[in-house]
Formats: sequence, structure tokens, C-alpha cells
Amino acid sequence: MNAEHQVPTLTPLTPSVPKGTPMTRSTTFPARRRTASCLLAALVVGIPMLTAACSDDSDASPSSTTASTAPAASEATAPGHEHVEVTAVDFSFEDLPSTIEAGTRLSLRNKASRELHELVAFRLPDDEKRSVGELLQLPEADLGPMLGAPTTVLLAAPGQDQIPAVGDGTLTEPGRYLVMCSIPTGVDPAAYLKAAAAANGQKPDLAGGPPHFTSGMFAELTVR
Repeated sequence: MNAEHQVPTLTPLTPSVPKGTPMTRSTTFPARRRTASCLLAALVVGIPMLTAACSDDSDASPSSTTASTAPAASEATAPGHEHVEVTAVDFSFEDLPSTIEAGTRLSLRNKASRELHELVAFRLPDDEKRSVGELLQLPEADLGPMLGAPTTVLLAAPGQDQIPAVGDGTLTEPGRYLVMCSIPTGVDPAAYLKAAAAANGQKPDLAGGPPHFTSGMFAELTVR
């Protein structure tokens, strides 16, 4: 079943990324203007899957911040891999190859001490050549329609099993993908998941800091 997401209003943050730079490391984001990337912070809001972990493989089921220096994605390719376990830390993705084969299933392991993390993957249009860092600077009216619905959304609280909120992590269609985490910084994982499940597609009424992608928790992934 499909989940509809309410777009929250967040403080704009503009990444400084040269055109064509691979998103393999975290980036510092000076706060400057509202960007389309802000709409991504509510991807997990109101997904019924947060309270009952089941998925459908064809549809959805229910100031400045300085990034960590940990790599957001490795340079290695994972040819023929059927499963890749991605590790979420504060604030980057570890063990995420830059390239995987179509049909590979991603899973998420949260190695952070207290932050809730997610792995959200959007397939980019075939004619889109800009880096994901450049795309996150676009106005909301441009980026939102271009991205559409996420291909997969996986959530994991520290030390807990992942929750496949959208899909099961399998990426079957070749192309470029934006991979990111949009959980607000500092929220209590249990409280956030409970609030999101009860929000019915609205933004949870829960205080939190900037979404994790503003601290560099995003990457570019190619499926071939």
C-alpha cells in the first residue's frame, strides 16, 4: 500500500560540492536557503510499516553542521552481490559500494550509539547528470517532482533489527540513485518511530535537529 508524506518546513542548507565530485565523503553544509532536499526529511512519517514490519516488493508498505570524516560510500564495486549490508554511523553510510548489480538487496545496520538512522534510495532520471550534492541545492519545486517516490526506505534504531518501510531494499532498475538519511538529529528513536506511526502522513510533533543528510549522510549509488 502507498504512504503519503507531508513535506515539512526545515532550515535550508546548501552543500558546497564541485560538479562531478563523487559523494564518497561527508560534506559541510553552511545554512543559507531553503532547498528541495528539505522535503525528504519526512519520508518515514506516517508509514504504517513502522508498527508492523512487512513489505511489498512492488509497492510501498506500510546554524552550520559539520560532517563526520567517515566515508559515506566506498569506492569498491560489488559485482554480482545479491546482498549488501550497509552500516549507518553518525553521519555517513559505511560499506556502501559506489556500484552494485541490478537485483542486489541492501540491508541496514545501525552502529550509532543513540541516533535513529534510515537508508532512503531515489532513482534519478536517466538524463540527469548533476551530482547528488548539486541536486540537494535545487528549489523544492524542482527536486520534488524529479525524485518522485523513494524506491526503498529502510530504518534501524541502534542495536535493533531494520524496519523495511518501503520495499525490502532490493534495487532492480539500473541507473543512478540518491541514497540518504533524513532522520532529525537528536530525536529519541523509540519516541520518533511511535510518533511517526501515529502521525497519519503528517510530520511527527516531536522536537529534533536538522535532518542527517545536512551533516553529509548521503551518497550516490549506481545500479548496473
